[in-house]
This record gives sequence, structure tokens and C-alpha cells, in this order.
Amino acid sequence: MISIFLPVPGLLTPVMSYLGIFLAVFARQLCLPVPAVLFLVTAGAAARGNLHVSYVLAAGVLGCLAGDGVWFWFGRRWGTRIVRLLCQVSSNPRACSKNVRRLFDKWGLSVLIIAKFIPGLDGVTPPLAGAEGARLRSFLLFDSLGSLLWTGGYTMLGFLFADQLGIAMKTSESFASVLLAICGVPLLLYAGWRGAIIIRMMRHLHLHQMSPTLLAQKMRDRARVAVIDLQEFEDVDNDAAGIPGSVRMEPERLRTDETVYIPPDIEIVLYCSSKREFVSARVASALMRRGISNVWVLEGGLALWREQGFPLTLLLSTREQAAARLGIQLRAPRIGSTRKSA
Repeated sequence: MISIFLPVPGLLTPVMSYLGIFLAVFARQLCLPVPAVLFLVTAGAAARGNLHVSYVLAAGVLGCLAGDGVWFWFGRRWGTRIVRLLCQVSSNPRACSKNVRRLFDKWGLSVLIIAKFIPGLDGVTPPLAGAEGARLRSFLLFDSLGSLLWTGGYTMLGFLFADQLGIAMKTSESFASVLLAICGVPLLLYAGWRGAIIIRMMRHLHLHQMSPTLLAQKMRDRARVAVIDLQEFEDVDNDAAGIPGSVRMEPERLRTDETVYIPPDIEIVLYCSSKREFVSARVASALMRRGISNVWVLEGGLALWREQGFPLTLLLSTREQAAARLGIQLRAPRIGSTRKSA
């Protein structure tokens, strides 16, 4: 796919090269795994031959604006929900959302000028701008400046070091088989190993799902079930309703709080707001890797619980209330400890 539009002098017409740059950058802005930077650097080198720098810049900027415009419309259409969805793929969705909002509140639309150079910020700022009600004209102005800066930087890099780039490409061709053996084979083996782990993990998590009906029955029977609400971790409003008897806390505190000891006979049921249980599955996997095996994911999340007519409440349990109900002894924090209580 890459070789079809890669702007190498003498191989393709300039029009196809400009189209390839536009499509590569557009796909990159849609968060697709396309090496748009490679396209821009190569196009910059090709600008010494049959490509024109201004057209390369125009193709890159238009690709950025097209992709960012899609996210801007998504943010205008679905609000902060699309921002939360994008942040869920990060290691800490709540921190991701809070950091982006903090930067946006401080700098406004001007953050778009540097966003493309900061991993994790580029994909979230356009929908956040739409969700915050920014004017389309202002968004396009600042996003154009950022797009031009980002496109121009990599294009000029290729233009200035075109000779060195050509030498590097010829040298890499001579050692292609050696590089494949040294780097490619281990990477393929590692990818296969990680893929096997993910598949095994998904099967394991699938077996550790608990239906809303079963959870409701266990809670009515006063079974030893600790229900953990992860909506705070998802950056959902703190006053959002949850399952009666559940405790709202961040998963990091489940793993690190020294004042909490969960006996092995207590079942931990995790739930998040999404019906796809995306966040719950990630947290469950992290807990099981740390030796907490009796972890379950609420099937369908809070959305399915609500659809099936089970009760919700704004008054969730505290850690102390849940411990008293389950008969858990909370250990006193060590003197001098700086850890926050859950």
C-alpha cells in the first residue's frame, strides 16, 4: 500500500505523489497506522526533482485539515463522549482527559499549533475543540497553522538532507536481508508471542464475566462480592449514578493501597459505563497479572445493568462501609506513609 503512492522521483507522476501525501496524512489524522512522516520526508527529498515544495505542503496541510475536521465534527456531534472514547486507549484515561482539558483551558485553540508534535494530544484536541463549541473558522485558522508547521518541518527535513537520504536508502537495500534476519524475525516472534498472550487473556476474561442478573442475585443474598465502580477512572462525572453498594475508586489504589487487604474468598466485580466493558477488561487483566485472581467483569457494563431495569443510586458506598458489609479488616496506614487512602 505504501509503495503505491510513495513519492519517489521517476516512479510516479507528481499528481499521484501529491494524492499519496494527502491520503497518508489524512489517514494518519484518523489514527490509522500509516507512516505519514515518511511520506513527507521522502516528498521533501523528491522536491529537488520532479515535485514542487508548495504543492507538497498544500497536500499535507489539506490532509491534516480533512482528518482533523472529521474529529471536530465528531466532537460537535457527540460532545465529550468522543474525547473519553479516544482517551480510553491510553494507559490512564482519566489523566489523559484531565491533561488535555487543562491544556485546552489554559491555551485555548492555540494549543492546536503544537498539538501534532505531542503524542496523545494531536488526536484529542480536534474533537475537544468541537465539543467545547469552538467556531469553525477559528478552529480552521489555528489548525492550519499547526498543520503547516508540522508538514513544513518534516518536508524541509527531507529537502535539506536529500543526498544523505538517498545514500541511506541505497545502503539499506544492500543490507536488507541482514536487517530482516536481525530485526524482522525477532519482531515477528515477539508479535506472535504477544498475540498468543492477548488471545489467552481474552478467553480468560470471557470466562470471568458476570451477568447483571447474577450480580443482583448475589447482592440480594449478601454474598461476599466487592463491586468496584470505575467511572472515575473513565473521567465520568463524580456525581454519576452507579450500582447500589458499589465503591467508586481508581484501579491504581486497588493495586497499591497498603491499608486494603482483599481475602481470596471475596469476588471482585468491576464495571464501567461502556457496554463493551473496555476499561473493566483492562483493569481486570492488570489485577490478575498482579496475583488477584478472583476478578470478574460485569457483562455489558453499567449500560446493560440499566437496560435490564436494575436500580441505580447517587449514594455509593465508602470503602469503610463496604469493608464492614464484607467483614474486611482495614489495616491502619503506616506512620509516614504518603499514599492516599481510597
